[in-house]
Amino acid sequence: MALYEHVFLARQDLSQQQVDALVESYKGVISANGGSVGRVENWGLKSLTYRVKKNRKAYYTLMDLDCPPAALNEMERQMGLSEDILRFMTVKVEAHEEGASAMMQKREERSDRGNFGDRDRGPRSFGDRDRGDRGDRGPRRPREGAEGGQE
Repeated sequence: MALYEHVFLARQDLSQQQVDALVESYKGVISANGGSVGRVENWGLKSLTYRVKKNRKAYYTLMDLDCPPAALNEMERQMGLSEDILRFMTVKVEAHEEGASAMMQKREERSDRGNFGDRDRGPRSFGDRDRGDRGDRGPRRPREGAEGGQE
């Protein structure tokens, strides 16, 4: 059997319980066709970069699959027919990652940061430099050819 990582996006107006029910139904499809589902990570409701089927947000879910291609095809067929699934993507992998995925590690990293006031800012960046006194520049003249300028 082949190993896959499968990510799907569910509509924003679903509840988390409905998303969990979708995951359970797709787990049933995989197991009925001779496969198994490993880790399942709910990444939560996230903003989309652009609208997908009139949705601005979606529930992201990752599933690690160990199944024959026929089981994967059946699950993807059912996802394509479902109005609750906006998009999905499956990638064949050599081995499943151990531990949390990169998305979950990023979330844990954010919660460990604490308050902004606790952080050492270090050296000033280029945009923070003091430009000093720029002196008197004189009266401002309109550009030639600009609207409202002299003809």
